[in-house]
Amino acid sequence: MIRLLDDLDAEGAAVGVRVDINSPIGEDGGLADDARLLAHVDTISELCRRGARVALLAHQGRPGGEDFTELRAHAKRLDELVDAPIEYCDSTFSSDARARIDALDSGTAVLLENTRFYSEEYMSFTPNDAVNTYLVCRLAPALDAYVNDAFATSHRRQPSIIGFPQRLPSFAGRVMERELDVLGNIARSPEPRIYVLGGAKVDDSIDVARSVLERGLADAVLTAGIVGNAFLLADGVSLGAASAAVVNERSHDAVKNAGDLLDDFSHRIYMPRDVAIERDGERCELDLEELPSDSSAMDIGARTVATYAEILEDAGTAILNGPAGVFEDDRFETGTLELYKAATRAETSIVGGGDTASALRKLGLLDGFDHVSTGGGAALQMLTGDTLVGVEALDR
Repeated sequence: MIRLLDDLDAEGAAVGVRVDINSPIGEDGGLADDARLLAHVDTISELCRRGARVALLAHQGRPGGEDFTELRAHAKRLDELVDAPIEYCDSTFSSDARARIDALDSGTAVLLENTRFYSEEYMSFTPNDAVNTYLVCRLAPALDAYVNDAFATSHRRQPSIIGFPQRLPSFAGRVMERELDVLGNIARSPEPRIYVLGGAKVDDSIDVARSVLERGLADAVLTAGIVGNAFLLADGVSLGAASAAVVNERSHDAVKNAGDLLDDFSHRIYMPRDVAIERDGERCELDLEELPSDSSAMDIGARTVATYAEILEDAGTAILNGPAGVFEDDRFETGTLELYKAATRAETSIVGGGDTASALRKLGLLDGFDHVSTGGGAALQMLTGDTLVGVEALDR
């Protein structure tokens, strides 16, 4: 059984809280987007209000990446967002870090340094091995309890996710609680359930499609973006060398796997009827009969939008993961914009994280959905009906 914050006796307790505040970094080294920080304000504020001494654990970027940096700017922004003092510590589990936790006053917090500055945190462990890592062995003695609020990272086998629950009383934070309440109950959401799978994560989306179709979670799967192009190629549509190259760059097996899925579920999988390309600098829509094209398909066309929108508006639950095209370019945002608008008119609307949430922010549609997940890969995994290793670690 997973315990929630309501079950935690917070007064005076040193509580380690894993958050996911991994954010885009601007050219000046500051945060370009604070959406992920905002998501955790409720959990941090509540713990501070209840008198906890909060030690925040988080990562930023990956080694070698331009966004692999310290968390000083994150701490500064959290201090502005949370109605409690948030300090910054430039170490994670050193004696200095432990001393900073011990010295915290009740109702205050410290953000410890980027956990991925230590090699353990970008490796995969079993729970039994994770509990013996330096991070857990050194930091756990300074803590009285552990809270996992990092849903978006809870599909990863990292010590900060699966190690601490082996050593400390552990709880789900408010972000985690909301995500599990919605995504963990997909099978009980209103029917018909319509999945829209787009974007560029072709293999992941095909895996999701197979899982939800085989398990009876999806009444229909609408494909778009590079995912939709993979299904069109599998169905024998000649899109042109440019579109085929984009699909094959993403995955060598996508077309074969999409074809296998069409063999089993062609009556429940919908593919684009038309696509939009760039021609002389302008958007140009082509029916499938007008293909192949020398230009790459950048969006779905108006016929596809109309068909998909009609299905979505009658949905009991609309579940969207991935944009319908290159929404970053104003000429090719139409498919994504219109599909997402249609999905808001479903009885219940759920959006996966990652690129999908980014598209919603750009298009100004964030407020129209019942649930917008903080996770990309984690949301995808849960939308198939699976659980997450980080959630399993809390269920003790």
